[in-house]
Amino acid sequence: MGEEFYGIIKLITGEEIFAMITVEENDGTTMLLVQNPVIMKVLNNGTGQYVKVKPWLELSNEDMFIINYDRIVTMSEVKDEQMIKFYQRYLEDDRLDIEIDGKVSINPQMGFISTVEEARIKLEELYKLNIES
Repeated sequence: MGEEFYGIIKLITGEEIFAMITVEENDGTTMLLVQNPVIMKVLNNGTGQYVKVKPWLELSNEDMFIINYDRIVTMSEVKDEQMIKFYQRYLEDDRLDIEIDGKVSINPQMGFISTVEEARIKLEELYKLNIES
């Protein structure tokens, strides 16, 4: 087995994948073994930048994939510790907000949870406070 490294792969389909990569030779054919491939996007909002991470293949239960070398436009090793930490944190986070059937699991990280009526009253109170000020 070849040496493992974190890297970014640009496929001929246009997808950019971040994964733990191993380059393998098999009967003169070069292929990549990619473990836990994800798509990372850097997004900007009013307060700064953040990284959105999602699985490359969202419906697969597998974590290891083979990609033929002829499907790759370019590949680069990643040594940026912050990118690697984002990736590792994503893999270690076992809290799933969305279940397979599409229902959202409510958890404390989502913020304050209330009824519609409670939220309406609170918003009306806030609105009245701003008018009087």
